[in-house]
Amino acid sequence: MKKIILLSSFVVLTSFGTITNTETSSSVKTEIVVGESFSLINDSKDKISIHTGTGFVSLNKGSKTSIGCNVGKEVRWGNEGKKGDVIFKITADMCGKTLKLSELMK
Repeated sequence: MKKIILLSSFVVLTSFGTITNTETSSSVKTEIVVGESFSLINDSKDKISIHTGTGFVSLNKGSKTSIGCNVGKEVRWGNEGKKGDVIFKITADMCGKTLKLSELMK
């Protein structure tokens, strides 16, 4: 009987340690890879260049691109091969959707 109680106590205490470690590590991360992507349409009147967080993309007027849904990543303007100002940060609610650039620039 003592062995069962000791084993049960060990399992319970080990479980609490796991919960604490999970909470600590999740608060450290600022980017979450959801495994999906979203589409971005250039609905402006001009050809643009953006940095998607992983590389540069040129978008003609009316064209679209697929961007990985890495929550927390910043999408920036591209300026002659250099990262420019932040346009928007990727959020979880963007995943799987088609979004217009003009809506995200507000």
